[in-house]
Amino acid sequence: MAASRVFCLLALTISLLSVIFTVSGHNITQILSESPEYSSFNSYLSQTKLNDEINSRTTITVLVLNNDAMSSLAGKHPLSVVKTALSLLVLLDYYDPLKLHKISQGTTLTTTLYQTTGRAAGNLGFVNVTDLKGGKVGFGSAAPGSKLDANYTKSVKQIPYNISVLEINAPIIAPGILTAPAPSNNMTELLEKAGCKTFASMLASSGVLKTYESTVEKGLTVFAPSDEAFRGVPDLTKLTQAEVVSLLEYHALAEYKPKGSLKINRNVISTLATNGAGKYDLTTSTSGDEVILHTGVGPSRVADTLVDETPLVVFKVDKVLLPIELLGKSPSPAPEPVSTPTPTPSAKSLSPTPTKSPSPPVAASPPAPPADESSEEAPSDSPTSSENIRAKNAAFHVNTHAYFTAMVTLAATSLFL
Repeated sequence: MAASRVFCLLALTISLLSVIFTVSGHNITQILSESPEYSSFNSYLSQTKLNDEINSRTTITVLVLNNDAMSSLAGKHPLSVVKTALSLLVLLDYYDPLKLHKISQGTTLTTTLYQTTGRAAGNLGFVNVTDLKGGKVGFGSAAPGSKLDANYTKSVKQIPYNISVLEINAPIIAPGILTAPAPSNNMTELLEKAGCKTFASMLASSGVLKTYESTVEKGLTVFAPSDEAFRGVPDLTKLTQAEVVSLLEYHALAEYKPKGSLKINRNVISTLATNGAGKYDLTTSTSGDEVILHTGVGPSRVADTLVDETPLVVFKVDKVLLPIELLGKSPSPAPEPVSTPTPTPSAKSLSPTPTKSPSPPVAASPPAPPADESSEEAPSDSPTSSENIRAKNAAFHVNTHAYFTAMVTLAATSLFL
């Protein structure tokens, strides 16, 4: 009986630990750091932030290139082109060596990370995986007429069925990928075409557009509110010129932070308007594949990616980002009622003649806090201090290891009672 309980406990522990490992996810940077021959590939994943996108997904296969194979891309093309080429090597399915040789009918088309960008025309976002028999597996673009330019060489790492890392001997090049034109630097034109004309006009008239442009080279992330997002916001004409500048700078980060990076973010994010600890910052949360920005006044959803060309990413958001420092301050508390000191009783006051005691003063009710204007299902914000926002953001993320450790302990206790 005791042996049976021990066996059950062991099985339960292994099962829970496997769940913990799956929930905790994976770290492609750490996996590749164990193999120096992939140092160049690993470096470019970090520079393009593709590592964050990979780490944010639960079922994925990464086709890696060793340093020699990577040299055909590295240093010969802009970073934006390298990112596109590498995104074709990230398959949104799990393929280990066994599955590669058991593909139905010997060939299949699989979706890549490039397909999720919305910029892949036709079949450019898919990869052809074909079992060539004799232990060989070929990879190539799914575009008509493309060849199987890359071959599977060896397995690097598998965490079933979370992530698989496989080495191939050459990059997969879809037609037109390496000759793609450089992204336009005309941000005003980009914003106007995307339905963000109000935001574009404010950037130009305030001079903040020049601040954005001077920041792009080192990395820039922009959260552009749609024209509809400006309806129903507080009267911005009451802001001073300096406050308008702060508001617009609050909509940008001095770093390249694409959606994948936002999805795994767990820290407070500084904006271009940040001028001190806890000033003009943001926090994030996720709902499925959506990213939600929190300012302390109300949430705003990242609705679309307008451009993602390293080192620039421009998102369209459905709400204007309203910082506490400008529009979300709580009203000053009502003054405490002044209490009247009780006079010392005199001999006359001790007379048996009854006297009518004055009614005690009624304390004024404190004003009710302003209601949050947002009605979204995302975690609501309230005008609190930045410290409280950070605390709330930290509490939002559960410590899965501690949780499952407690479950194991509880199971063990119940088994031996």
